[in-house]
Amino acid sequence: MRSHARLATLTLAAAALLAAPGPAVSNPDAGGSPHAGAVVRTVRSLVEYTRWPQSRNPVELCVAGPASHADGLDAVRLGDGRILNRRAVAASPGALAGCDVVYIGRVSLAGQRLLTAAVRGRGVMTVAEADPECRSEAMFCLIYPAKGLSFRLNIDAVSRSGLRVDPRVLRVSQGTR
Repeated sequence: MRSHARLATLTLAAAALLAAPGPAVSNPDAGGSPHAGAVVRTVRSLVEYTRWPQSRNPVELCVAGPASHADGLDAVRLGDGRILNRRAVAASPGALAGCDVVYIGRVSLAGQRLLTAAVRGRGVMTVAEADPECRSEAMFCLIYPAKGLSFRLNIDAVSRSGLRVDPRVLRVSQGTR
């Protein structure tokens, strides 16, 4: 599968740009998830290193379906002063209007693919919480190893998104394959 061949695993430890200290996060461990803080830092960094065709403030982050690690994503302030505004939406393509980022929770693979297909080419970032193999065709897929958090970058999905991801993220991903 061509898209799987292009997937690259990134680790936060190896990605200096993601490990750099950032602004304070509002309650990153809300909900008691052991990964909530790392998810907040990772998603915040991915948003900060992505450019939309037009500036977004606030950046609307839509959580589609039940999510285990997204509780800390409420009102996160980005490094440039913008706000990441979280709202829950149904795991349905029709519920994604106005979303700049779609954080896909625990949704079936078929449901995840419907969501990513619905926003393809519309300038919407997609992050899958529960798809370590990145079969959903999301741009970023979170992985929960024994220590820390990592993610996969789907270069095909990024190229079809209409968004620009900072080349440093792409370089790091290509370097860890």
